[in-house]
Amino acid sequence: MSFQSRIQRFKPWMMPIAILGGFLFHGPIARMQWVIPYLIFSMLFITFCRVKPRDFRVDGMIWKLLAVQLFGALILLYVLRPLSLTFAQSMMVCILCPTATAAPVVTGMLGGSIARVAAYSIVSNLATALLAPLFFVFAAPGLEIDFFREFSAIALHVAPMIVFPLGLALLLYFIAPRAHNAVAAVQGVSFYLWSVSLFLVVGRAVSFALEEPASAVPLMLLMALGALLLCLFQFYVGRRVGRAYGDPVSAAQGLGQKNTVLAIWMSLSYLNPLSSIGPAAYIVWQNTINSLQLYFKVKRDSVKDGEQ
Repeated sequence: MSFQSRIQRFKPWMMPIAILGGFLFHGPIARMQWVIPYLIFSMLFITFCRVKPRDFRVDGMIWKLLAVQLFGALILLYVLRPLSLTFAQSMMVCILCPTATAAPVVTGMLGGSIARVAAYSIVSNLATALLAPLFFVFAAPGLEIDFFREFSAIALHVAPMIVFPLGLALLLYFIAPRAHNAVAAVQGVSFYLWSVSLFLVVGRAVSFALEEPASAVPLMLLMALGALLLCLFQFYVGRRVGRAYGDPVSAAQGLGQKNTVLAIWMSLSYLNPLSSIGPAAYIVWQNTINSLQLYFKVKRDSVKDGEQ
């Protein structure tokens, strides 16, 4: 068996191993979080090199996904608030949170439209930066927020991870097309970078949850369960919306795969800090779903390669 065949055979197991490794080695991983932004930047740059400027467009699918994100968060807040304000805040952030910066990477590996997810990611993050301060005022009674300051803080938190790699990829497309094509030809690297990122992110989520007091365990379990239901709901709704546009994969990833690092930061900064457990649990659920999707996709591709 050749080295390439061995790598292809091992590839379906990389995601489950990354998740398990994150659980087992969450302690040491907590000191390696500084690596994640560089991994995300590299993954997005490689992925965006597959996209040409004419591929970017904002269509009806994007506006429908945005409506689910914004109105869904508002509805959840008002429905759940009488039960528990902290729980309502946690669930609101899980759906208000914009698309993950790495969503185009996973979408590309699953065969969806990178350009569509990239366009929705930009729209989704911009809408969150604009409207999140207003949501926080409703979600946290008595909270005083400087709109322009908070808008700038949120925008600066997400923009570099999306705009810079996209801008670099487009610049390379225009001034060095050969280099652009060379980067576009090594898309397989994104899979391995994503595996390392998954290992680090899951470890961070586990460490974060273990730091909470024992008295908060019942509410934490409720938030973890709620995050699971919301994760499944958003992937399902995204897929349903995407089918009408012939692109269920892109819509599902755009709506279901969230920028949970930003969600945790928003919860810790503006809401009850305990509400951050919801998005922390969402990290595990969305990456489990992504891992299963990629596992079966890679396995199908391996079978096809073996038949040829």
